[in-house]
Amino acid sequence: MKQRQRRTQLMLISVGIFLILITYFYYPYLKKQKITKKQSIEQDINKKLNEDEKTTFESLEYQGIYDLNKPFTVKSERAYMLSKDPDVVYMNKMLVTLYLEDGRTVTIVSDKGTYNKANYNCFFEKNVKATDGETKIFSENLDFLATNNFVEIYNNVNLYSPSSNLVADKIDYNFDTKFFTVSMFDEKAVQVKVFK
Repeated sequence: MKQRQRRTQLMLISVGIFLILITYFYYPYLKKQKITKKQSIEQDINKKLNEDEKTTFESLEYQGIYDLNKPFTVKSERAYMLSKDPDVVYMNKMLVTLYLEDGRTVTIVSDKGTYNKANYNCFFEKNVKATDGETKIFSENLDFLATNNFVEIYNNVNLYSPSSNLVADKIDYNFDTKFFTVSMFDEKAVQVKVFK
């Protein structure tokens, strides 16, 4: 009888250890796998929804006229629009060409940017380069507000012209008045070199 009781106790202990192992090791593993699989399915669904909500273009070009008489072109190697905001075009390798009344042609290029088809405003980001043939401007950001005929250039601005070089945090340029305002974000002085 004692031998039978020991066998029963040993079997109960083995079953208890087995249940403990399943409860603390195998069940959490199964639950984790189930959660991971569920997250993967949700990510696939979200990705699919995002792809459905986004329209992608290659070699995109827009042409138009702003301020009633000033033609321009906007080009991009790759671009996309979201269905929730179809007026905004998100662009990679953005190039804008502005044809001004005084005969100058201004080109602005950047790695990324956005173009609003409704109001013609352009926002350039990363490695921005703007030139009218003589003056060259380099910065990290440039906002061309066609509605105001105004350009705001900021973040690491370097301006090179035949008569001067300028380093600043921000430059505001008005196409109508042909005046610009130069400023720094902190108390530092604007750095200007004038050549004779």
